[in-house]
Amino acid sequence: MPERLTEMLMDTWTPLIILWITVLPSIYMAPMNQSQVLPSGSSTGLKRLNEEQRVLHRSKRGWVWNQMFVLEEFSGPEPILVGRLHTDLDPGSSKIKYILSGDGAGTIFVINDKTGDIHAMKRLDREEKAEYTLTAQAVDRDTNQPLEPPSEFIIKVQDINDNAPEFVEGPYHATVPEMSVVGTFVTKVTATDADDPVYGNSAKLVYSILEGQPYFSIEPHTAIIKTALPNMDREAKEEYFVVIQAKDMGGHMGGLSGTTTVTITLSDVNDNPPKFAQSLYHFSVMEDVALGEPIGRVKANDLDIGENAKSSYDIIEGDGMDMFEITTDAQTQDGVIRVRKPLDFETKKSYTLKVEAANIHLDPRFLSGGPFKDTATVKIVVEDADEPPVFSSPTYLLEVHENAALNSVLGQVTAHDPDVSSSPIRFSIDRHTDLERQFNINAEDGKITLATPLDRETSTWHNITIVATETRNHSQVSRVPVAIKVLDVNDNAPEFASEHEAFLCENGKPGQVIQIVSAVDKDDPKNGHYFLYSLLPEMVNNPNFTIKKNEDNTLSILAKHSGFSRQKQEVYLLPIVISDSGTPPMSSTGTLTIRVCGCSSDGIVQSCNVEAYVLPIGLSMGALIAILACIILLLVIVVLFVTLRRHKNEPLIIKDDEDVRENIIRYDDEGGGEEDTEAFDIATLQNPDGINGFLPRKDIKPDLQFMPRQGLAPVPNGVDVDEFINVRLHEADNDPTAPPYDSIQIYGYEGKGSAAGSLSSLESSTSDSDQNFDYLSEWGPRFKRLGELYSVGESDKET
Repeated sequence: MPERLTEMLMDTWTPLIILWITVLPSIYMAPMNQSQVLPSGSSTGLKRLNEEQRVLHRSKRGWVWNQMFVLEEFSGPEPILVGRLHTDLDPGSSKIKYILSGDGAGTIFVINDKTGDIHAMKRLDREEKAEYTLTAQAVDRDTNQPLEPPSEFIIKVQDINDNAPEFVEGPYHATVPEMSVVGTFVTKVTATDADDPVYGNSAKLVYSILEGQPYFSIEPHTAIIKTALPNMDREAKEEYFVVIQAKDMGGHMGGLSGTTTVTITLSDVNDNPPKFAQSLYHFSVMEDVALGEPIGRVKANDLDIGENAKSSYDIIEGDGMDMFEITTDAQTQDGVIRVRKPLDFETKKSYTLKVEAANIHLDPRFLSGGPFKDTATVKIVVEDADEPPVFSSPTYLLEVHENAALNSVLGQVTAHDPDVSSSPIRFSIDRHTDLERQFNINAEDGKITLATPLDRETSTWHNITIVATETRNHSQVSRVPVAIKVLDVNDNAPEFASEHEAFLCENGKPGQVIQIVSAVDKDDPKNGHYFLYSLLPEMVNNPNFTIKKNEDNTLSILAKHSGFSRQKQEVYLLPIVISDSGTPPMSSTGTLTIRVCGCSSDGIVQSCNVEAYVLPIGLSMGALIAILACIILLLVIVVLFVTLRRHKNEPLIIKDDEDVRENIIRYDDEGGGEEDTEAFDIATLQNPDGINGFLPRKDIKPDLQFMPRQGLAPVPNGVDVDEFINVRLHEADNDPTAPPYDSIQIYGYEGKGSAAGSLSSLESSTSDSDQNFDYLSEWGPRFKRLGELYSVGESDKET
């Protein structure tokens, strides 16, 4: 402990001594000020300073010591002296008072107002605050008047090695592949030290391993962890616990240290082949097991994990390669052996297989270590079974022929009580699964019987649930599903797959295949369908046609001769008997219709009707239909053209330059002219006929009801439109019941003195031929157009 304290003091005071030696020469050259700040133990420097002042006679400025030091974590019986303030104005008469202000003044740092000594009253921590900025000033003790401007200085807290390194991010976890070479990077750790990294070696760290050798190593300065031992095997040891130490003071004695843990896990690589747990496996299987059902499992263990442990299974040898198959269970990595084809105890009672397990994902680095595969032998014994055991498996499969007699036993289920008392069991069928009540079960022995006839073509499978209940405790109930497969019997006769109609060319050759027909059978024999075709006994010696059985279970119809003629016979009927190979065999007769047709030279059918002979030579039916359609279309066009010509009339629409109807200027009301300056007088515009009391029209609907007019006959072609309109206008004027009951205003007076004269045709010459409207063209474009319209009307009348 004394050695440790001595080392700490040396590390602390050595910078102070160096600083004093470095700064001291500059004291003699610095300009002087009214005040000075000196560290403790600087009386010699102060003395030499005063001598230099007297020699240079510089009293305006004093030298400023603007930095002091205090050791952190120092605790003694007395406050520690940090430094002393002194001014040249102090003659030693105690009339000067020193004042201290700033960071920690009065609490942490206290100044003697007479001597200027500054003491630290508390223990300081550099990690909390590294420096303090203070301001000193000398004032007159009596008047408190400042004797010089305030002077600012800094007190720095000197660091000591009082903080141990810390791993802030620890503990660490890292992984490295197994079988890695020496020097493989694992991870990097980092420690921090709160001490001053600039001052001394307090924050200079060195790393080392306390636990984890000889497997791993660490770089002392970079803290990089690497593998130190080759070929570390994960299967031997997967996880390593490593303790890392960080020591300050450059790792020297007396330095503080901190530790952290690094858990290093070896990741897996594919360096182990699969191995079967045993070299020989024995399995037994019932001969009536359903196809695809698993009969056993084999397991090849792999010390690797994950993707590296996955294996695939194959059957590479044996006498049952076509009877069985093996697949890989993705969850358990087991090899599951399943039945591929139906088994028959009487035919073969056992099989021997050789299965192989091989890794799926290989690592090329370890291929030289040997093949990553293994083999095992599997012996399978086929057992003769009347019925499957009850409740020994989760489901049951029963088979029954569709022609089975009622009350015949389909199978038997049994259940036993695992208790010592061995309670008797009663069996029943859950009728929710057998709504049609097609099956019954014996409650004592569990025999399942048939209650209603079965039809495989209607339903091949029946799924029922058998309930087993203990007679002594009815709450003890178990259920098992039973799948009943209805087996096929030959109870359906084969028939043609579709209705066939064959076409025979008149120019066909003997032995030519006319038609290929196929048959279907609703039954489903295990060995597939095989049909026999034949002609009726009375048609065996058919002079026209014969049949030939094909290898694909179809039938070809062939012609025996050539020279068939539609005129002689257009249609032939050929009865064919179709029989299956079931027991007992079923048969049916289908009739094939053969139609004689006319064909082209390359055998393409063109016509199959006798009427085709009356057609012109070289024209097909399609061409004749096209020609007939064209003729009908031409006739329709001609008829439409003639009809339109007959109904063509004189144009009822007047040409644009003669159409007065679209250019009539309507005068509803007209004033009295330029001389009329008074209000409108309706009396001057009254119809003279109205004064006499005769009004041909009324503005209201008259009370007198006229008989409806008879419809006029259609206007004949060529009638004058003007005459037609006048007749209709006269008719409407004389019919007071015709809406809209207009009233005609007759203007018998127009103003006088107008330069334009009268525009009305009233009171004009009795002869319309006297009128000359050329003068209207002088009044402007509108009146010119009006004159042209009236001139055209006059010329039309004369014509």
